[in-house]
Amino acid sequence: MTRHSSLAALVAAALTLGAAFGSSLTEAEAVDAPAPFALRDGDRIVFYGDSITEEGGYGRLVEAYVASRFPAWDVRFYNSGVGGDRVSGGWAGAIDERLERDVIALRPSVVTVMLGMNDGGYKPYDAATFAAYAAGYRTIVAKLREALPDARLTLIQPSPFDDVARPAQFPAGYDDVLRRYGCYVAALAKREGARVVDFRTPVNAGLAAVQATHPELARQILPDRVHPSDAGHLVMGAALLRAWNAPAVVTRVEVEATEPRVVATERTTVSDLEATDRGLSWTQLDEALPLPLLFEGATVELAEAAGAGLEALDQQPLVVTGLPAGRFDVMIDDQVVGTFSESALSAGVNLATLATPMRRQAFSIRWAAEGRDELRRVLRQMVASGPEAERWESVAADLEAFDEAAQATRREGSQPVPRRYRLVPRQDIQ
Repeated sequence: MTRHSSLAALVAAALTLGAAFGSSLTEAEAVDAPAPFALRDGDRIVFYGDSITEEGGYGRLVEAYVASRFPAWDVRFYNSGVGGDRVSGGWAGAIDERLERDVIALRPSVVTVMLGMNDGGYKPYDAATFAAYAAGYRTIVAKLREALPDARLTLIQPSPFDDVARPAQFPAGYDDVLRRYGCYVAALAKREGARVVDFRTPVNAGLAAVQATHPELARQILPDRVHPSDAGHLVMGAALLRAWNAPAVVTRVEVEATEPRVVATERTTVSDLEATDRGLSWTQLDEALPLPLLFEGATVELAEAAGAGLEALDQQPLVVTGLPAGRFDVMIDDQVVGTFSESALSAGVNLATLATPMRRQAFSIRWAAEGRDELRRVLRQMVASGPEAERWESVAADLEAFDEAAQATRREGSQPVPRRYRLVPRQDIQ
């Protein structure tokens, strides 16, 4: 059966099933209905892994996305990465202790696991080393399944070792060892009914793309061949969001200027639309904020050159049709955020890439997440300090309470507020 005929049969079956239950399901809905986002209101998410996870970059992008895209949700994020960790654990405790203290005790509904960079030993592939990794990974999944039977697991294949922008250190290279480990993680996820996410492929593709034109910039994606820079973390965070079916739209507004009238909206409410001799104005109360990213900055530019596709995840289109020829300033809360021709506005401009008041508000989410990551790193050091741990118990409890309060404060700061829009012919700006 061809792919076309298979698709046609699937659509026909879906339509028949919909008719049998009195549904109004259409062919387009049967084929194109997007998969739901993997996270939900009320979730508690733990990122578990080694120093790459501990650095927090990819997790912070996910946290910023959820807090800005779904500000009404009450969601908690916890970074449980520890430098040097393997599937057997590390300096912060053996694997049983690590899982109990740094994952299970947090009562997560979602757990991601990324391990493997240290497990391969930074040496050529060795069957015994791989067998220990596979057995240890199975133990982790089994313990999580037993202790957290309702938790949704995402297994992340090991991120790459840079054998693209730099010569391999031995035949095949260490990145190929990680490829083999990643294949096992994918097979284990399939067997266990967990999600699997691939960081290695998009980061390596990004390395190759930038290497082709700017070799010196390519080496900034994985500066020490192991740990991603901020740009590298953005590539990985975007890959995780896509694997979790993250919706792209922040808000969408379409206005027709000649009448004027609101043609369409998504995730926002438009009111008080009026035309004056100096353009258009309206009030907008959004349901979401754009990502706290500087699209005009070097870090995001490098991530985008490496294929992160951040703008595709951060869509806030404003479409205004029926304007006379000329250039117009888009103003939000009396601030000019961009100047566009009537044709550009008719095609749509993405406000998420501009320095809007909404983006400035969203940056408070990012700063809060960065501070909380450092807090949890200190907390782990205290509770894992062996004989000294007992003396820190009361302080650790205070830090846990502070972390919970900080997450609640972050949620309060992410709530959108009404914004006043004006669209003014360029020569009329005063």
